[in-house]
Amino acid sequence: MAESAPALRHAEPVMGTVFSFDIRDRPTSSIRDALTDAVRLLHRIDAVFSTYRPGSHISRLDRQEIPLGDCPQQVREVMRLCDLATALSDGWFSMTPAGRLDPSGLVKGWAVDAASQLLIDAGARNFCVNGGGDLQVKGRADACAPWHIGIAHPLRPGTMATVITVHHDLAIATSGTGERGCHILHPDTGVPVTDLASVTVIGPGLTMTDAFATAAFARGCDALDWLGSMPGYEALALFPDGREMRTSGFHRFEKDSPGAA
Repeated sequence: MAESAPALRHAEPVMGTVFSFDIRDRPTSSIRDALTDAVRLLHRIDAVFSTYRPGSHISRLDRQEIPLGDCPQQVREVMRLCDLATALSDGWFSMTPAGRLDPSGLVKGWAVDAASQLLIDAGARNFCVNGGGDLQVKGRADACAPWHIGIAHPLRPGTMATVITVHHDLAIATSGTGERGCHILHPDTGVPVTDLASVTVIGPGLTMTDAFATAAFARGCDALDWLGSMPGYEALALFPDGREMRTSGFHRFEKDSPGAA
């Protein structure tokens, strides 16, 4: 990648949030076409999985108006991944919180991964795809610098809880109360959980990293013990009283840390 290569950027409102693309490779026609295809893909995913659209496949499936066999193959794939996330999180991730079918805690990360793969297939190697604050980062920001990702503080608007330095491919997902309030439900009771203010999870791919952030927030105080036992994942938890806790390896990713990865 040439240091002077211009960035290709695009922001798209979809899935109830904003997806942004920041591509640092030289913008070839193949990469531009892949970006167009990625945006179209996100809108198709929204049409299938939106819990706010009465006519979406996931809404009709929840109302038992259609069988799973009549849904696109994507629905079966997502439900399989949700079952895996449920098993890996000891049941703290659920695609049926409060008894309603809602795989949103995994779909956004899965959508970012799918969009990222289109860019990779087109030859992009240095980019960041941001789905409402959950990111898949590839390569470097430029020839001489890594990516620096700021994590917003849920209790102090306008300030950063930390800055993550990304020297290699990495996924970052945050669940919390900062933007949407108490929206994550206990998988058994359906009651909003409030033990944490936010939890940020770092992992190898955004599909499971996003799901694990949701599960960790639902799990609460012992979430870091669980994530600390998962190979390849690190986390930062912020509590409503201002306390902070990190898994043992999280500091390696923080900007200016002596042990930054």
